[in-house]
Amino acid sequence: MLDEKTIEIVQTTAPVLKEHSKEIGKRFYKLLFEKVPDLYNVFNQTNQKRGLQQEALGYAVYAAGEHITNLDAIKPVIERIAQKHRAIGIKAEQYPIVGETLLQAVKDVLGDTATDEIIDAWGKAYGYIADAFIELEKKLYEETESQPGGWEGYRNFIVDKKVKESDEVTSFYLKPEDGKAIATYKAGQYLTIKIKVPGEKYTHIRHYSLSEAPGKDYYRISVKREDEHDTSPKGIVSNYLHKTIQTGDPLPFSAPAGDFVLQHDDLPVVLISGGIGITPIFSMLQALVKDQVKQSITFIHSTRNSKTHAFQEDVKQLAVDHDNVTSLVCYNSPTEEDKDSKNFDKEGYIDLNFLKLNVATQNANFYLCGSLPFMDAIIKALQEWGVPKEHIHYESFSPVAILGDE
Repeated sequence: MLDEKTIEIVQTTAPVLKEHSKEIGKRFYKLLFEKVPDLYNVFNQTNQKRGLQQEALGYAVYAAGEHITNLDAIKPVIERIAQKHRAIGIKAEQYPIVGETLLQAVKDVLGDTATDEIIDAWGKAYGYIADAFIELEKKLYEETESQPGGWEGYRNFIVDKKVKESDEVTSFYLKPEDGKAIATYKAGQYLTIKIKVPGEKYTHIRHYSLSEAPGKDYYRISVKREDEHDTSPKGIVSNYLHKTIQTGDPLPFSAPAGDFVLQHDDLPVVLISGGIGITPIFSMLQALVKDQVKQSITFIHSTRNSKTHAFQEDVKQLAVDHDNVTSLVCYNSPTEEDKDSKNFDKEGYIDLNFLKLNVATQNANFYLCGSLPFMDAIIKALQEWGVPKEHIHYESFSPVAILGDE
């Protein structure tokens, strides 16, 4: 355990690091890539360009410092990061260079404000936090490899078939190249792909949610093609998968990972998705139906219109076949055909009034997945409604760790 002086310094200076979190994050990654260029093969360069990873790092450092005496308070952050570290293959021996670089970044950004005493305290704190991650990740590696059908590192899967789900989303059905058993997973978890795209200097790693209930002899991921728009570059990996990868091609994946999973209790379930966020949410719906749960299930999906609406017929059929399932759809930009056919329940976005009208009680487990602005708005609406924090579960496709905590 850390000494009281170190704890006092870290907790006192944590708000200062939060204030300069973006600058620290930017400086950290610049230094890290200069020291270890191979890490370009690990970090998502699209998120680097957007500044998302830099912001996430700064937040994580601040949160860990603030809660240094009670890391359980940020257990969701720690679990989420550890799961992703296991999925991409981060090892214990990589932690020292990260800590050294982080302290250098703090010193460079804060200048004389970061005294030797402060840097020394944060160095001790980093070592303490790193040990917690290393221990948790060691356990995850062991559990993943030893489970039936489990494996270490990356394993080749053959694309058994490609299915177009909407104008932007295509599903990839994956079977193991070696023909052996595959590890099961929990609805809401993801696969991690490590791929070399022709013309790209570095290897790219991406996480894609499993979009079907577990229990099959294959995996299914459903990938949105990310086109270039505004300030966002096109998705390198998603476009490669959509346009180049065909049936019969091999793709390397690490074993399923993720902490966004169903809670097993008797509370009603509310599943809320936006856009491609439907992938883990739809997996959850299928798993709940497969398990024949008795509680009510409300499935709410928001997207632009029917052209971008993946799995619409599948969800509709599940609602028809199961009395405890209700499906609701919000289109923020419905087509004229959508308006004529009345195939949606609300024009616009999901808001608190819509939730109150369509969800019987706030005493339910709410599962959310979508863009950061989408989830932030839903979480704030749920909090305003009085939904307890422990009943709000979400998956972020961005590196930012925590939402709705301001």
